[in-house]
Amino acid sequence: MSSLDQQTERRPRGRPRAFDREAALRRAMEVFWTKGFDGCSMSDLVDAMDINSPSIYAAFGSKENLFREAIDLYAISEGAITRQAIREHGSGREAIAAVLKRNIDMLTQASAPRGCMVILGTVNIGVGHEELRALLQSRAQSVAELIEQRLVQSLADGELAADADTDALATLCITVLSGLSVQAHNGVTRQTLLDATDAFVSMLPFTNRKKKKEARRSLSV
Repeated sequence: MSSLDQQTERRPRGRPRAFDREAALRRAMEVFWTKGFDGCSMSDLVDAMDINSPSIYAAFGSKENLFREAIDLYAISEGAITRQAIREHGSGREAIAAVLKRNIDMLTQASAPRGCMVILGTVNIGVGHEELRALLQSRAQSVAELIEQRLVQSLADGELAADADTDALATLCITVLSGLSVQAHNGVTRQTLLDATDAFVSMLPFTNRKKKKEARRSLSV
């Protein structure tokens, strides 16, 4: 239980909270996702969450704390697709392609705001919110580390050229992922982004060495 919830529980008993906290948090996340922290007013949150501002402060403490919880929710829902894509694909090339393509699918859904909440949030947050900026940067860095770990594994498995710089490649992948977010936010179509992703992945220095080894092993059995 968070300290904020503990503080809320210590309040004198009264009328029960008349809203679904998780549903309200998701609606707040969508507003922050669309407008960013600075562009989102309390009246925007009141309208979206369908609760008054005293109830918002009682449940979440402050706009900043509400934003932190919204980022946490994004990380375990929409933001989790990168980890899932890497886990579900044995080939490094397929894993990187899946990361980019699944993000495109998420970013271009008609029912969802366009662009990555973390990437756009980092760009749009203003001076005076350094702790929130650091939180967003930390989330982005965790994705970069996942991609680099997968590339390091590919290098060890012989899937990447022996002289490949995994750190530089991971930075390049994150740069492309960030660019996809901006392009999706600007209305570029899903198919155009998928075509660009295919072109990018084809240029990465993956080899077919691991597949060849597996093929020879199957022939010798």
